[in-house]
Amino acid sequence: VHTTDFPGNYPGYDDAWDQQRFEEGFRVDVVREEEDALEFDMVGIDAAIANAFRRILLAEVPTMAVEKVFVYNNTSIVQDEILAHRLGLIPIRADPRLFEYRNQGDEEGTEIDTLQFQLKIKCSRNPQAAKESSDPNELYINHKVYSKHMTWVPLGNQPDLFPDADFRPVHDDILIAQLRPGQEIDVLMHCVKGIGKDHAKFSPVATASYRLLPDITLLQPVEDEAAELLQKCFSPGVIEVQNIKGKKVARVANARLDTFSREVFRHESLKNLVRLARVRNHYIFSVESTGILPPDVLVSEAIKILMGKCQRFLNELDSVPME
Repeated sequence: VHTTDFPGNYPGYDDAWDQQRFEEGFRVDVVREEEDALEFDMVGIDAAIANAFRRILLAEVPTMAVEKVFVYNNTSIVQDEILAHRLGLIPIRADPRLFEYRNQGDEEGTEIDTLQFQLKIKCSRNPQAAKESSDPNELYINHKVYSKHMTWVPLGNQPDLFPDADFRPVHDDILIAQLRPGQEIDVLMHCVKGIGKDHAKFSPVATASYRLLPDITLLQPVEDEAAELLQKCFSPGVIEVQNIKGKKVARVANARLDTFSREVFRHESLKNLVRLARVRNHYIFSVESTGILPPDVLVSEAIKILMGKCQRFLNELDSVPME
């Protein structure tokens, strides 16, 4: 990584000081872990590796998604192709590691490469609705088609292969269509294994991004009114103003929270008191899963894929005769 690749060329930037951090050993630090979100640090890697990891998360970790929609009846106002597109984008809670990739040209799915779902629903009038009512929720029955109406239809011996399986959409409240009395939808769906590189519906993450760790250094003591002004130039929590011996003194509390707005450089009295830089080998990753797989599983699967790519590259190098 060259200095030109790094937005740290500010007054007081010391390349040797940052290079020392680059030579630290590689490590991964988990900062925040939730049900569908994970924030962690990758320290001691190059930008190319960080970006490769991000792209693998977006486009190469496989998932299960609706690929084929067999429409037996659709009298709703939603056209068949639009309905199929909406169904394809519904995330399916199914572990892709349990299935194989479906062979191209195969019309019929098998229990090892296909999940089958059915959506069959018909709207009717509610006989118990008040005559003066105008609320569709009271007037009609099944007038809103949700993802919860999709039911798993096992193929072959899938009940034996997956006795404890709970294959279903990740969210039950995804609105698919709205119906009126007499209208119905009757479709059969085949879910297959795929990757985001082929279609975005297979991407397992809602977002996967990284940023370099901000590094903020106060080159001189900043006190009193200047300290309060400095605090306002940064995101909340970045700069803390302490009361020391009757003086207000600014200090860097948590540089990680900084959004790098560089607001401080608009003030002549402050711009030479602060050094803004980024730690070139410290990447803050944010991974938000669509719910198909937990984010920690997605990260481990992405690492396996990256390791496999590296191994294939090494094998190809070994197979090429040296001149």
